[in-house]
Amino acid sequence: MRKLSALFCALLLVLGTLPAASAVEVAAPSALLMEKETGTILFAKDEHAVLEPASVTKIMTLLLTMEAVDSGQLAYDDMVTASAHACSMGGSQIWLKENEQMSVSDMIKAVCVVSANDCAVALGEHLAGSEDAFVERMNARARELGMNDTTFKNATGLPVAGHVTSAHDIALMSRELILNHPDIRQYTTIWMDSLRGGESQLVNTNRLVRFFDGATGLKTGFTASALYCLSGTAERDGMELIAVIMKDASSNQRFEDAKALLSYGFSSYALRKIALDAPLPPVPVTLGSQATVQPVLAEGGALLLEKAKAGNLAQSVALAESVDAPVAPGDALGTLTVTSGDEVVAEIPILAGESVPRVTYSQMLLRVLRTAFLAD
Repeated sequence: MRKLSALFCALLLVLGTLPAASAVEVAAPSALLMEKETGTILFAKDEHAVLEPASVTKIMTLLLTMEAVDSGQLAYDDMVTASAHACSMGGSQIWLKENEQMSVSDMIKAVCVVSANDCAVALGEHLAGSEDAFVERMNARARELGMNDTTFKNATGLPVAGHVTSAHDIALMSRELILNHPDIRQYTTIWMDSLRGGESQLVNTNRLVRFFDGATGLKTGFTASALYCLSGTAERDGMELIAVIMKDASSNQRFEDAKALLSYGFSSYALRKIALDAPLPPVPVTLGSQATVQPVLAEGGALLLEKAKAGNLAQSVALAESVDAPVAPGDALGTLTVTSGDEVVAEIPILAGESVPRVTYSQMLLRVLRTAFLAD
């Protein structure tokens, strides 16, 4: 059996084309709505327009910081020392003093809640040695994520020529952050808090956190040239959505546009995790070092469906009668077909969960002798 590639498996999780989002409109010239688990785009409007992101840039700064935390390179209680360069940022900040020390956790909080430019640069310097070196990491990570519309010039989003991205690329890095680093929620869902023992008060720049049911973050942005930008995330009924708004005319309009996209997504779609109705029986292996191989369902069995199709799902399993050795983990053994009424909504691969080498000559001889002995 051929081993299915991870990409092919992923493509099988959602069949068909989701309907066009004709029921929703936004004023922003560029926008996108994405479902987190599958990465499916539910709405797009000039999503590859190359625009300034302002402080939405800091999603990448936060992503690299959270990757360092989750890998053990950085700890929340590590102390970060503010440099003169970090303190010189201007714009949104918490007014760090040169050589002031603050924990990684408090700096992440300041970036998430009040978009602190000084803390964003301080974190970047702490991780990479300088903001320039950190920006190199930002651009390298962007390339890894397929953010082909993006070039970062700083860690903050403060205006500089050539610092650009797109709604599509912002959705990609937002998804990477919230999908693989869910601890970021402890910061992005804060509405009001404080730092420095209560001396510095914080109020979130993202009004969705206070006024939209299920909001989980994520990051606002504004400059005179970028205008009003937002990557807004929310979760309901186990489905998390990402709404990206670029270059809106006012702060209020970006939140109204984001709410329109998120509300459309929640009212129109549902995410269903697919689990087998019954355990899969082992599949016989011809000329294998063991008699059978245990099949498993391919990982990532999540289906994004129109709500009308998500209520009454049925499933059927087709397994190979037998397979020839050798068998490698990930070899195809069958298919789980999911239907809604008469419509097939997904075909999920069933794969070998273990390896079964081909029987050796000596093992075969031993089997023959054992069979002959038992026959006597």
